Amino acid sequence: MSEAIPWLDLGSLSFPPPENALQDPNGLLAIGGDLSPKRLLSAYSSGVFPWFSEADPILWWSPNPRAVIPIAQLNINRTLRKFLKKCPYTVTLNHAFEEVIEFCADAPFRDDDTWIVEEMKQGYIDLHQQGDAHSIEIWQEGELVGGLYGVAIGGYFSGESMFYTKSNASKIALVALAQLLAAHNVAFIDCQLLNPFLADMGCTEISRASFLQQQSIEKQRKITKDFWQPRTISLSIL
Repeated sequence: MSEAIPWLDLGSLSFPPPENALQDPNGLLAIGGDLSPKRLLSAYSSGVFPWFSEADPILWWSPNPRAVIPIAQLNINRTLRKFLKKCPYTVTLNHAFEEVIEFCADAPFRDDDTWIVEEMKQGYIDLHQQGDAHSIEIWQEGELVGGLYGVAIGGYFSGESMFYTKSNASKIALVALAQLLAAHNVAFIDCQLLNPFLADMGCTEISRASFLQQQSIEKQRKITKDFWQPRTISLSIL
């Protein structure tokens, strides 16, 4: 595997073109480097993200196809809509980033080893502290019961992980994120890889080329840093 793809130069933040990624395993593009904020921003700007286990070197991916949720097609089914009308949760933005990433790393529904290893946690915490990674938190009576986090560049948001300990909490977090981004006419949320939960919420797969084209538009969208200031979010009932 290491002979088929390049090792990143620690002296450079650049990545190979995403089109150079392997077909098997799907999307593997490069190895090595670090998880510094500058490199992470370079990766996400290029449509690339890190994903690796504790025993692996840092692995960088750009899969084809790519999973996205077109915000206009977010699926809020009848059951979730009914729940939203009497939602027992409080929703916040950027109130507890570190707690969210800790929960995501050790989510009770995971039956495999987490990829959110200590090195990765710290990379995203550093990115959050400089204002480029963000979290949505779901609270019930002061207890954190769900949330998600990801990386934002302009209007482009790449979701990294989510968790829940109470019913519908991760769904509410995703609805809150979609409504936030829709306020700036953002067209989609990058979900990276499709899974049954995301498919149920309206996630679909598009080609890498289409993703990169759409991403280039969203990256240029002007969203001020104030938009991501910590606050409580009020959800619209659609």
